[in-house]
Amino acid sequence: MENILEELKWRGAVNQVSDEEGLEELLAQKSVGVYCGVDPTGDSLHIGHLIPFMMLKRFQMAGHRAHIIIGGGTGSIGDPSGKKSERVLQTMEQVHHNEEALTAQMKKLFGKDNITIVNNYDWLKQISLLDFLRDYGKLFNLNTMLNKEVVASRLEVGISYTEFTYQILQSIDFHHLLQENDVQLQIGGADQWGNITAGIDLIHKMEGSDTKAFALTIPLMLKADGTKFGKTAGGAVWLDSEKTTPYEFYQFWLNQDDRDVLKYLKYFTFLSKEEIDDLAEKLATHPERREAQRRLATEVTEFVHGKEAVAQAEHISKALFSGEVKDLTAEEIEQGFKNMPTVEIEATPKNLVDFLVETGIEKSKRQAREDISNGAIYLNGERVTDLEFIVDPAANFDGRFVIVRRGKKRYFLARVTK
Repeated sequence: MENILEELKWRGAVNQVSDEEGLEELLAQKSVGVYCGVDPTGDSLHIGHLIPFMMLKRFQMAGHRAHIIIGGGTGSIGDPSGKKSERVLQTMEQVHHNEEALTAQMKKLFGKDNITIVNNYDWLKQISLLDFLRDYGKLFNLNTMLNKEVVASRLEVGISYTEFTYQILQSIDFHHLLQENDVQLQIGGADQWGNITAGIDLIHKMEGSDTKAFALTIPLMLKADGTKFGKTAGGAVWLDSEKTTPYEFYQFWLNQDDRDVLKYLKYFTFLSKEEIDDLAEKLATHPERREAQRRLATEVTEFVHGKEAVAQAEHISKALFSGEVKDLTAEEIEQGFKNMPTVEIEATPKNLVDFLVETGIEKSKRQAREDISNGAIYLNGERVTDLEFIVDPAANFDGRFVIVRRGKKRYFLARVTK
């Protein structure tokens, strides 16, 4: 790739750019300060958040200086972007808890080189109401603010003055980072265009119209069926392994539609054009092998959770597919069986027929005996045909679980209560 903007275009990652020629020139001249922000509205990022940050990571890898704002100040106000109604304000205690959690996630994703993580609460809290109105409010034209898509879309249902001022606060952030960290480019999602360009306008008014400041936004990510990317039947796909296990995370990427997988490889991996072209060819000739999806799942899971998590996810997937679950660890069972039908049992040993009926896996003793005799019941990966077999919950998986499989694919998890 000739330069990072060309690469981003090839990856389909550019929606709008302010003064593209000027930005290309600047990127060719020096290591540019680039920033992307996130408000601590929750204690974890989800994969929708990851989209602009993957672009920031590419700037970092290309030798530019990446900056992340954790919006402790703006997060206490609430960004109206993409919202049809007013946000419920969080307590400052909740905001601070979320700040710490997001900062830890960012450090894991971005490492230590060419990265600066800051919190806008540190400078926004120092601005008095009078200073805000005199130094900044005076520079914002009400008509211009009302015409910004982020505000205009909310005028019918209503928008509070608090959320209305959000674009001023985000503009102050851009100006602050320009002054303190020589940051000249802000990147964000497509819905951030109005907020980012408001920041450029503020910079030009305060520092002169020839001051170099640029905006770059990422397209809205939609799946081939037109629905929003990143949502599943179970809700958002989180980066926090406690909210979305690495196995679930891996499976999410593995199950992507053939029509979407190449787009996601360009967006969410650091594979070269040659590697992605090769996967595109394999997808066209042997889609049933799902090599593109497998590579996508491996790359993104490794980036977010590390190599060990990939190996674990692959091990769980293989065990569930083959039925060889006896080699799984208790931790792997916790991940792989999170969404399987689950019952609680006591640690007391019990006859298999009684066990199957009492857990509700079988409807009657007659049906249980029939399935056992026919070889349809597997216990912890082993077929059991003995009607007198005694189930000992303490015998496997650290005494925490009993795994029952009925037929080829129907799994049940019995969780031992202490």
